[in-house]
Amino acid sequence: MNDSLSRLLQRRSVPPRWLGEPGPSEQEIETLLKVASRVPDHGKLAPWRFILIQGEARQRLGEVLAKAFQADNPDAGSEKVAAERERFSSAPLVVAVVSRVVPHVKIPDWEQVLSAGAACMNLLNGATALGYGASWLTGWAAFDRRVLDALGLEPGERIAGFVHIGSAKETPTDRDRPRLDDIVTRF
Repeated sequence: MNDSLSRLLQRRSVPPRWLGEPGPSEQEIETLLKVASRVPDHGKLAPWRFILIQGEARQRLGEVLAKAFQADNPDAGSEKVAAERERFSSAPLVVAVVSRVVPHVKIPDWEQVLSAGAACMNLLNGATALGYGASWLTGWAAFDRRVLDALGLEPGERIAGFVHIGSAKETPTDRDRPRLDDIVTRF
């Protein structure tokens, strides 16, 4: 088995709280974004874009989350508000993958949304190939208009995922995977 397949078979999500420094270098980030952009894209529409959240921007976004969470949950304790404030602080790099459907007579919206999902998966696989841990998450923040506005999303744009990338402080144990006999049929 070649190294690429071996790494893909070992890929697993690493919770953001288990990710830390060092994160990818600028050159590695550029490579990751190139890998993320090499996905099926019928019509060359690029129905996705990337927002890099790193350094102090993680804390700025955390403040947006804390304020929105507290506004919606006025009885929430300080620990819960703090957890929302820290949601993007563990991993040195978080890439928000933005899905943006481009109206097209021949290319359905569904294909374009799937292309954004493929960009998220390529980010995970690219991070694994570079030796980093990563996790693809959404959560309430991906659907909250206040958060989307703070990130600069236009109406009609959506977060396909927040991909957290960094050095794994711990490696999660592998989880059970579906048995191929349970998920594969032949026509």
